[in-house]
Amino acid sequence: MLALLLAAGFAGLGYRLVDLQVVRHEELSVKALENTQQEMLLEPRRGDILDNRGNLLATSIFVKTVCADPSLIGNRATDVARVLGPLLQKSELQLTQQLTPRVRQNEKGETVTNAYVVLKKKVSVESWQKIQAAMTNLSFGLDEKKLTRGERESYRNLRQKAVFTELLDDQLRVYPNQSLAAHVLGYVGSDERGENGRARTVTTGREGVEQSFDSKLRGIQGWRVTEKDRHQREMVTFRDQNVEAQNGLNVVLTIDSVLQHILETALAEGMEKHSPISISGIMVRPRTGEILALATLPTFDPNTPGNAPPEARRNRVVTDVAEPGSTFKIVVVSAALNEKAVRLSDIFDCEHGHFYFAGRNLHDHESYGNLTVENIITKSSNIGAAKIGIKLGENRLCDYMRDFGFGTRAAIPLPGEVPGILHPVKKWSKVSIAQIPMGQGVAVTRLQMMMAMCAIANDGWLMRPMLVDRLEDNDHNVVAKYSPQRVRQVITGETAKQMVGALKTVVTAEGTAPKAALENYTVAGKTGTAQKAEHGMYVPDKFFSSFLGFFPADNPELCISITMDEPKGGHYGGQTAAPIFRQIAERAANYLNIRPENGEAPPLVDTAAPPGDQTVRKAAARN
Repeated sequence: MLALLLAAGFAGLGYRLVDLQVVRHEELSVKALENTQQEMLLEPRRGDILDNRGNLLATSIFVKTVCADPSLIGNRATDVARVLGPLLQKSELQLTQQLTPRVRQNEKGETVTNAYVVLKKKVSVESWQKIQAAMTNLSFGLDEKKLTRGERESYRNLRQKAVFTELLDDQLRVYPNQSLAAHVLGYVGSDERGENGRARTVTTGREGVEQSFDSKLRGIQGWRVTEKDRHQREMVTFRDQNVEAQNGLNVVLTIDSVLQHILETALAEGMEKHSPISISGIMVRPRTGEILALATLPTFDPNTPGNAPPEARRNRVVTDVAEPGSTFKIVVVSAALNEKAVRLSDIFDCEHGHFYFAGRNLHDHESYGNLTVENIITKSSNIGAAKIGIKLGENRLCDYMRDFGFGTRAAIPLPGEVPGILHPVKKWSKVSIAQIPMGQGVAVTRLQMMMAMCAIANDGWLMRPMLVDRLEDNDHNVVAKYSPQRVRQVITGETAKQMVGALKTVVTAEGTAPKAALENYTVAGKTGTAQKAEHGMYVPDKFFSSFLGFFPADNPELCISITMDEPKGGHYGGQTAAPIFRQIAERAANYLNIRPENGEAPPLVDTAAPPGDQTVRKAAARN
């Protein structure tokens, strides 16, 4: 009987072994691999963004995802939470709830305890080291020498294994200069993506260069096939495949951190003095189209973009359009000069401030009689510009507007750029030919207006705005180099010289912007004061005020644009924007060591950044 029972038992065991090892071999092998083998995607390090002198504007640091095994913590959740709370910057109550073991039944009806919970993501390496030290030195007020061997082993596992990190490090995007160049840089966010039935978090660029060059900054993923233990820790000896990720490329901008700081500081002072809805500034090298600084206020900190309202994150330089006002007179006058329709010495009757045309009464801000074409620029006469436009004609004016870049995107590598509003001639009203030369009936971006002024400063050549200088790998080897690009020659070099001569008079005592004049350099520029339109009607007390200028006028190094939306305490561009231009120009000339036209040394102007702005301070010190 015993022999029969033994034989039956061995027969059953043999059947079970054959069933597991032969009949169900493939099915169970797959399950075994699922339980132990893990395929991981290795995220590459996101590339840095640097200014034109190599100063960091955006970088990525590796961070940890801190996890815990509640089954090893047991009834000591409160003690562990008390130690980890200050280090993880979380409340003890919240941590206690996370660390308390949860008992449940699995699909087989077995009672199990949760062995994995995420405590916090994006934890710095330094903080993780402090957490490890705190857990190692964790005391429970017991004489552990008196405990049983099993109890001592339990406390040892609690200290050494209960709190751990994910197998792979995460990345944290850091902007060391806080809000400096925020609208140029943009920021990053996380997207959840599903691949092969698994969800993973992917960092992607949002706005600015982070978005435009996301594919270059992101790099190429690697992968790893390995095995893990019951605590989800990798067993390195069983690692099967390991293909390293290729890190993202570094993007080197044309932006100069010091010039950016100079621009933003002056804009902030203008914001405080005039309380506009917004204020924007651009600084460009006319001959190359390189953007050395670009900013708009209000702004935001890309380290915490969610703390700012949506309107503060909008880059108004490329996304907003408005009627340009009198700055647009540079277009109609340069077009008429180029077509030989007028000469600078030609005289137009400005009707003493009132001109009735096509059923509309056009006004000047002052009563002017006869003015030369040059004086029309000097005094910014609306009626004079309207009469020049009428003489030039609709078709030729529209052609030159398009040649100057209006109605099309400037192709700057920033998301959200709009083309502005430029209607074809067939949709113009009878009065359009008189209103458009005054800067009404057409809507432009602040960047378009800036590049049109740069074209006049650059012998008539319209340049494509240049924001990125090159792409580099981790070893600073140049992978791609970008060069200045000419779009087209809008006016001849001779016409451009005539325009420069006329624009010089704007900053004289007889012009509309004497407050923009520099002591050591000749400035050429144009003011703009555009009445705002709402619901198809002009609002009496709301204006866009602007000034665009470049210096030294006959050999321009810098072109600077300042635009305000509804400034208080004065609304003319010469009152509000021109003084800000002067402040920026003086500090920028000193920083760049632009030789004064009188041969004297440039004025000593403090270009130092705030004490906390280490990147900018280093750049300033080096120069």
